[in-house]
Amino acid sequence: MTRQLLTWTSLGLFLSLTAAEQPSAPKPVAAPMRSLPWGDINFLQTTDTHSWHAGHLQEPQYSADWGDYISFAERMRQKADDVGVDLLLVDTGDRIEGNGLYDASDPKGVYFYDIVKEQNIDIICTGNHELYQADASAREYNTTVPNFKGKYLASNLDYINPKTGEQVPMAQRYRKFTTKNKGIRIVAFGFLFDFTGNADNTVVQPVEKTIKEEWFQDAIREEADLFVIIGHVTLHGPEYKAIYKAIRGQNWDTPIQFFGGHSHIRDFAKYDSKAYALQSGRYMETLGWMSIEGIKGKGKKDGSKQLGPRASMSFKRRYIDNNLFGYHYHTGLNESTFSTDHGKNVSSMIHEARKALDLDRIYGCAPRDLWLNRAPYPGNKSIFTWLEEEVMPEAAVTEKRKDKPRLAITNTGALRFDIFKGAFTHDTTYIISPFVSQFRYIRDVPYKSAKQVLPLLNNGGPILKTTSLKHWELAPPEQMSILTDIIAPEVLSPEPFVQNGWQSPLIPATDDEPDLIPGYTTKDDGGDDGDDTLHKQISFYRVPNCIQSTISFPDDGSDPETVDLIFVDFIQPWILVALQYVGESYKETDVSIYREETLTQLMAAWIKKNWKKDC
Repeated sequence: MTRQLLTWTSLGLFLSLTAAEQPSAPKPVAAPMRSLPWGDINFLQTTDTHSWHAGHLQEPQYSADWGDYISFAERMRQKADDVGVDLLLVDTGDRIEGNGLYDASDPKGVYFYDIVKEQNIDIICTGNHELYQADASAREYNTTVPNFKGKYLASNLDYINPKTGEQVPMAQRYRKFTTKNKGIRIVAFGFLFDFTGNADNTVVQPVEKTIKEEWFQDAIREEADLFVIIGHVTLHGPEYKAIYKAIRGQNWDTPIQFFGGHSHIRDFAKYDSKAYALQSGRYMETLGWMSIEGIKGKGKKDGSKQLGPRASMSFKRRYIDNNLFGYHYHTGLNESTFSTDHGKNVSSMIHEARKALDLDRIYGCAPRDLWLNRAPYPGNKSIFTWLEEEVMPEAAVTEKRKDKPRLAITNTGALRFDIFKGAFTHDTTYIISPFVSQFRYIRDVPYKSAKQVLPLLNNGGPILKTTSLKHWELAPPEQMSILTDIIAPEVLSPEPFVQNGWQSPLIPATDDEPDLIPGYTTKDDGGDDGDDTLHKQISFYRVPNCIQSTISFPDDGSDPETVDLIFVDFIQPWILVALQYVGESYKETDVSIYREETLTQLMAAWIKKNWKKDC
């Protein structure tokens, strides 16, 4: 077949710039590019989009929206058809929570689900965020599953019918299908990691148990040219290791392609010469591209058959920056030819939804950039220092207990994104903190015990190793790949290091590097050539699992005898375990609600009060 469309082009090619579909989106910045490797079968992956489907309206390099992605997918499918190869789309969950497009409506997702369903996704599964709240789980079962009927897979996830109490599969367990151009027979599964924080209307079965069930054992004995396992699972975690081992036990030579998620990074893993895994980042910053060359389907139109062991194969990946500059480059189209009518209509849907939700309403103007991991903690540029020293002392107060000395603790994972200098909008509140976490407290805790809680949460050692609680669940997901054990405050290095799959907002290039802007510089099992856009390397700073504000302590510097111990409700299990470790026997019945408002609402109120609105 003709491969002229599929060859590499030289680095450093620049295309003309155009605006993204959302009217307020900034223009993407020109950068040197790598082309996409094509194969017999190719995949586009999204994961952990967290409702950023309008794109990044303050970051040019990630400014394309879901409508632009639809146009891109449709153009790339046509390109695949033209040369007789296959292209499939996958999504591995955590579509909700993290942006006003989902979070700002009541009920949540009023506009969101209709927007997402417009993309023709071939294999889709759930993430943990779809399951935290019972109403979100119900919307997933009643809306998203039907929207992707036959494409949605739930290999280890059940739903409990609220009317009958019956436990049923959230969706079908697996899917077998044949691709249209190459006739590749695929058996696909959709998993979730061994998640335990789900609402009580869902049941997540451990992967190790699921793979022993009869249906799974039968499925991996199906005749297949390729097994595709998608999941909200980290690539190097125990769940995928178990699935890989189970499939290889029955199929020593069949290619296996895994797609993962959850840890918010770009990642690529090699399990063996014919088994690989891809994970495509977070927040609609990245589209993952995966190509496999050397698969011959037995259903090919030319009637050819695969005989004996498969010939040599190649698995190649690319991480695509989500902007129109890159979309035009990879499709060979331009501003006037790229967008499809379908894509433009979806972009209009997003624009109208944002208007209806009043997401651009300004709450205040941030006086400086505040970074999640790009600045050291503690420090003036750290979002956690800002939260600890400015927001929480005002937010963690009630009239009846305002004079009581108190310690207020939140986990760093409660904040999800940076604050940029300038307009802080209704949308930004959900971008920074999308959760419905309330402050809870235990009154009159002996200070000698309460002051030990934070060090234990950040350097828990045996107190967490004896429970099912995971320390990395307290910190931002991006830190998951580097936290292999509890990190003590004293080893939280003030020096930066380069974190694979990390990014920064765009800033002007320096004179000595005029063509490179800061961004993803990924190193993975495939090497350092995975990013489609060449970026300047940036730094990443570790942060502790939790931070603490000390409020209303005696002016003379003495220690109080007792304090109110205040904390966001998500970390309550860790708080109780820590208190038990230091000899305090508090139980859930000793915990009360401290403020009815959520942390997100309290932050928004602080910003309205303290940051001017004239940007």
